[in-house]
Amino acid sequence: MLISAIVSLWYNENDFQYLSGIGLLSLLIGFLLSWIFRKGKGKLRRREGYFVVTATWILFSLIGALPFYLSHYIPSYTDAFFETMSGFTTTGASILNDIESLPHGLLFWRSIIQWLGGMGIIVLSLAILPILGIGGMQLFVAEVPGPTKDKLHPRITQTAKRLWLLYVGYTAAETLLLYYGGMNWFDAICHSFTTMATGGYSTKQASIAHFNSPFIEYVIIVFMFIAGTNFSLGYFAFQLKLKKIFKNQEFKAYTGIILLATVILTAGLIIVDNIAPEISFRHSFFQVVSIVTTTGFVTADYLKWPTFLMIIIFLLMFVGGSAGSTGGGMKVIRILLVVKNSFKELKRLLHPSAIVPVKYNGVSVNSDILSNILSFLVFYILIFVIGTIIISTTGYDIESSMGAVAATLGNIGPGIGAVGPMENFSHFSVFAKWFLSFMMLVGRLELFTVFVILSPAYWRD
Repeated sequence: MLISAIVSLWYNENDFQYLSGIGLLSLLIGFLLSWIFRKGKGKLRRREGYFVVTATWILFSLIGALPFYLSHYIPSYTDAFFETMSGFTTTGASILNDIESLPHGLLFWRSIIQWLGGMGIIVLSLAILPILGIGGMQLFVAEVPGPTKDKLHPRITQTAKRLWLLYVGYTAAETLLLYYGGMNWFDAICHSFTTMATGGYSTKQASIAHFNSPFIEYVIIVFMFIAGTNFSLGYFAFQLKLKKIFKNQEFKAYTGIILLATVILTAGLIIVDNIAPEISFRHSFFQVVSIVTTTGFVTADYLKWPTFLMIIIFLLMFVGGSAGSTGGGMKVIRILLVVKNSFKELKRLLHPSAIVPVKYNGVSVNSDILSNILSFLVFYILIFVIGTIIISTTGYDIESSMGAVAATLGNIGPGIGAVGPMENFSHFSVFAKWFLSFMMLVGRLELFTVFVILSPAYWRD
């Protein structure tokens, strides 16, 4: 927040007092909490890890909303909280109808909260605050997206530092390329923040379409794709261990889904809408990568595409990025293992006495992991259905209700219906905005982290 205040000072704008004042207030709160609990004893268990992670995201969003609200650039605290939770959870759903009217400090704050949320506030703390020491793995497991956690180093703090080194390096590289492509330094930095976070916040109301630059679009496609892959694969790439990448089944499935969907959408736009091949390919490729990685940037209004193409886009909203990426959604590895298990089940029906294990990267997958994944997918669909029903009771049609819940639960941003790529969430009721904010938190922390706290069993000794 103080860095954003410096940006405001640089541009000599009136949001400086709010960013600096609330930044110092949050610093005071941090010191106060540290002092109050300075005599805390006992080892941090997984149970406490879930609570710390969830409470941290909520507290950061409650405080992070204050600069928007107190400066009156977002007059409603509900809207300010929605915008901030959307930022920290890297959802990218917005209530702003005139983004360019915000001063540079608040625009920078809006982008940097996505960048922080992308890799995770808790992982950041582990990387730069080793004083936290105990309980590192419990926090890491609770916060990092996906069913698998690739430790790059035996010590969790070293793993976090390696992840952040990659994250910062990618962000710097994209910033330089976007500046070379015609963006000014401010826009290049902000869009790099929100690309690597797979967040999708833009400094322009029209998102990436504002720049009307094929070069910028292709650069962002590349970095969205990278951000949607498991970050441990990037670490292996820099070590030239390329076999680990190309033999990784999730990476192959992730790439295959994107390429197949791009080919279908490109062909559809060329044949049905008679759009030029390069434009059809670029728009299709951009939208597919943006939706699959749950980034949410847009360069075209896919609601105006033929219906069957729009349905494909909607289905892609449930895929998500890879485990260990900054993307949201169900995650490719879960879908891959469920498909594998389904085909293995057919073999088991034909050969009841045979032992037919499900393998991932040549290793048999434990039945407990498969059970957890199946439970997650059922839970995800159940929450989506219940969420859709709840939003529909506020007066929205089924298409818009489905689009709003899919976009927030999957941390995508744009959806379908009234929340399409050229619309936003400003027209929802106060209740709907708070509910959808909850959906963002649930989706970002992988369902169980939040719901386990709400279960009666969690509070029993």
